[in-house]
Amino acid sequence: MKVFDISQEVFSCKVFPGDPSPKKKTMLSIQNGDVCNLTAFSMCAHNGTHVDAPYHFLDDGNTIDKVDPDRFIGYAYVAEHCGDINAEDAKRIIADAKACDIRSSERILIKGKATVTKGAAEVFASSQLKLFGNESQTVGPEDAPMEVHLIMLGAEIVLLEGIRLDRVDEGAYILHAAPINLGGADGAPCRATLMEL
Repeated sequence: MKVFDISQEVFSCKVFPGDPSPKKKTMLSIQNGDVCNLTAFSMCAHNGTHVDAPYHFLDDGNTIDKVDPDRFIGYAYVAEHCGDINAEDAKRIIADAKACDIRSSERILIKGKATVTKGAAEVFASSQLKLFGNESQTVGPEDAPMEVHLIMLGAEIVLLEGIRLDRVDEGAYILHAAPINLGGADGAPCRATLMEL
């Protein structure tokens, strides 16, 4: 059984423009005579590989601690696409997932530099997805992310952003992308992995 780590390393990760970068501080060091090594850190909930909860764009949406863990763990389909994902692309991706393994059509991960358009977001929202993941730091256009987020988060699709799929082929896998349980937060970092079936 092969397991793929599809997460970014936190302290060298990509950061959405305007978000603070992760920082770490050595609190204790064995080399300095301390009893152990101890690190403190600070970061934005949306740095690197992370999950968006509905509350990220919807003030009455679920915070990350209220999202059912089932959404983050289970069968997933990896599809490769570069450029804008339009409505027809989204329909094809869902159909390919169902043809590969019906169970994997609940969670879709996009490999490549792809941007979800409004039309694709509406298709995904109507498809009862539990989770949608992509390699960029946002699912929609970087300069105007709100519309796509409102559509997908409004349909309670969890968004897994900033994943790395360069070593992963198209197909069905088991995803584990449980976020840190940050009470009341709009998102949280996670260590996302894929396991071959």
